[in-house]
Amino acid sequence: MPLYRLREAADLLGVSADTVRRWADGGRLQTVADDAGHRSIEGAVLAAFAQSQGAQPEPTRPALRPSSLRNRFPGIVTRVVRGDVAAQVEIQAGPHRFVSLLTREAVDDLGLEPGDRAVTSVKSTSVSVDLP
Repeated sequence: MPLYRLREAADLLGVSADTVRRWADGGRLQTVADDAGHRSIEGAVLAAFAQSQGAQPEPTRPALRPSSLRNRFPGIVTRVVRGDVAAQVEIQAGPHRFVSLLTREAVDDLGLEPGDRAVTSVKSTSVSVDLP
């Protein structure tokens, strides 16, 4: 089972390390000691927590230099549902929740399980924009 240090968990959840530290201190997020004695969070615990938080509006961030990597979202696998041929994988990447349908073979080859770190890459030929 992967372990995530508080800074890594913060990056995956899209919040500050101080926020994760407060959640851990307040008992909202269970921590364990890693081999070096640092507070860490087990992958399955972090995945369940990320899923319980759901997608939240993204905070306003300062503009960054344009990059083609803006369609890559590092996150944590929160759910894997395997069928006979296809599989559904859910990833929480900060305030974003992604659901991907893949072949079961691809999911098995990657060994995807809740708590694993993953990067969602999005490519679309059609993007719709709606007003609230």
